[in-house]
Amino acid sequence: MAAAVCCAAVLTGCSDENTPSSVSSAASKAASAAESLGREAASSLAAEASSAFASATAEAGRQLDEIKGGVDVKSDVKLGTPNTDGGRATVEVTAANTTDSTRSFAVQVDFTDASGNRLDTVVVTVSDVAGNGTGTGTARSNRDLSGEVKAEVARAVRY
Repeated sequence: MAAAVCCAAVLTGCSDENTPSSVSSAASKAASAAESLGREAASSLAAEASSAFASATAEAGRQLDEIKGGVDVKSDVKLGTPNTDGGRATVEVTAANTTDSTRSFAVQVDFTDASGNRLDTVVVTVSDVAGNGTGTGTARSNRDLSGEVKAEVARAVRY
């Protein structure tokens, strides 16, 4: 693709009234091919990203579904303010154990952009939270995220 773009730029840059029409036509075809390859590459990258995200989301769901005897406790989990610091996003996860016994929590955290579109999803475990106590953990995105990143609890299971 880079070669096609380069050739298109060189041929187009040399085109003037003294350039034979076959050269101008070749430049036009090269530019068109480069543009098409660029669209295909962008479309391919978007499809790969979408597929990877769908796979991560499915894996997170599978992890939570495998917990035997778990109780849905999404309302007992709170998130801090996400931080990106120019790399992977992190957010503190606080789980409140409302039972009298020590329990652990598995929490699915979705990182979103300002419009609410999911950018990444992870599962974090907050282990051995004392009865009637709270425990904390840190959810960390799988990849670098930029811009305004928000976080939300998608699911939480106490077990």
